Amino acid sequence: MPFINVKVIEGVFSDDQKADIVRTLTEAMVGIEGENMRPVTWVVVDEVKSGDWGIGGKPLTTADVKALAAG
Repeated sequence: MPFINVKVIEGVFSDDQKADIVRTLTEAMVGIEGENMRPVTWVVVDEVKSGDWGIGGKPLTTADVKALAAG
């Protein structure tokens, strides 16, 4: 029974995008394990408070991630 835990910074992804993350990761696991595993494949999207996530010793905020995504 696969359990996929995705952590993202709050406010970066819309509800529709998070639902797409759940669908896409489920499809990936079903593609690997087979259709019978669909009902027992869990995907959880956890949102981490902006600034509570750090990379390279520096806090990362929602604005930082949106700036990265914008290029």
